[in-house]
Amino acid sequence: MVPPSLFAAEKEEAKAVLTLFLKKQGLSSALAARVINKSDAFVDHLVSQLHSVHKSRYLSPKLIFLDTAGRELTTLEIRDALIPYLETLLEEYGGILVDVVENFPNPPVKESIEANYQNPITEENLDTLVSPSNAILDSKKLKALARVSEISPAGKFPAHVCYLVELGMDLKAIREVIRKFPAFAYYSLDRKIKPLVEFLLDLGILKSDIPTIISKRPQLCGISLSENLIPTMAFLENLGVDKRQWPKVIYRFPALLTYSRSKLKGTVDFLYEVGLSAENVGKVLTRCPNIISYSVEDKLRPTVEYFSSLGIDVAHLLQRSPQTFGLSIEANLKPLTEFFLERGYSIEDVRTMISRYGALYTFSVAENLVPKWEFFLTMDYPKSELVKFPQYFGYSLEVRIKPRYAIVKEHGVRLLLNQVLSLSGPEFDKALRRKVKKKHNN
Repeated sequence: MVPPSLFAAEKEEAKAVLTLFLKKQGLSSALAARVINKSDAFVDHLVSQLHSVHKSRYLSPKLIFLDTAGRELTTLEIRDALIPYLETLLEEYGGILVDVVENFPNPPVKESIEANYQNPITEENLDTLVSPSNAILDSKKLKALARVSEISPAGKFPAHVCYLVELGMDLKAIREVIRKFPAFAYYSLDRKIKPLVEFLLDLGILKSDIPTIISKRPQLCGISLSENLIPTMAFLENLGVDKRQWPKVIYRFPALLTYSRSKLKGTVDFLYEVGLSAENVGKVLTRCPNIISYSVEDKLRPTVEYFSSLGIDVAHLLQRSPQTFGLSIEANLKPLTEFFLERGYSIEDVRTMISRYGALYTFSVAENLVPKWEFFLTMDYPKSELVKFPQYFGYSLEVRIKPRYAIVKEHGVRLLLNQVLSLSGPEFDKALRRKVKKKHNN
């Protein structure tokens, strides 16, 4: 229990730090003072944060903070305890930080949220945005961020934060994880985080990859190894996932291990329905594990129906380029099909191109296809060459296509588009020399 007089003194210290921080963000002294006057709840929260950072008794008759050794804390030390926490809030809320401070623990008001979101807020969705449940969530996030920002009297962060830093995860990344998943701040190092990390290392996952995996799916740390994670891996191995590829699979899509078995089985059953063999299902899950995240009815089935309407062998495409089935039909697939049809290619040509190069549909029309098409028109090839070699669109225009073609033109010979781009440097030189020699002999 903190005596009222001491608590009041602490609030004044917290107000001084907050005022200084707000002024550094560009607020005038008068405006900062008005914000402080509206922010009693947040100031109380800062005092609680200060207590958590300096777990000591406040026994000074001068009402000045004391550390565990009985030494008076300086104003600078008090600032050092609170400023890092305020900076994490600034990173999180940016331009609406003042609204967060004034409305704590409730979320910002309508006008402030609207200024920071692309979609306008309406009367219909306003209640959802500022509902009591969201206020509770907002408060929990703030407390979670405060927890990982605590510094002990010895000047150290909490044990689990230090452990993650030693793994190569910086503080900014840790705080970002907390913003996405506040419960992570309360995971036990010895019972949750460390056992998972050691398990992943035993699988052969590189230590340098662990921070990325945790950042992608921090929920993994909360899953029981013996009751959930290991049985799920065994279940997936029975479905065909190559156990030797677990390091790559988990790195690519760690969320795979957090899905229910019914969800996993539902996607796999659909892959069988489309015509994939058991062997190829395993290969798809290994190469593109995030296909499990696609809704069967809302994403996979409509995409299969679209490609089927073009006469494309869906099973073959799924095996060659499963990532294509995560694209939007309206925003990605149809525009690419129309791109080729508008340029004189037939549906049969499109079918041939996609059968030869499954990744074709993953490219952006505006950023990839258009500039490469425009350069192709300057090359001495018929349009049919792209049907034979659609992989043309997979090469870098500036690094590969233009330099290679310039060399061919310089020597005054002609190579197949496939030869120009797909051959390695030495093989390309050999093919070029053969063509030049043949030209001279003729």
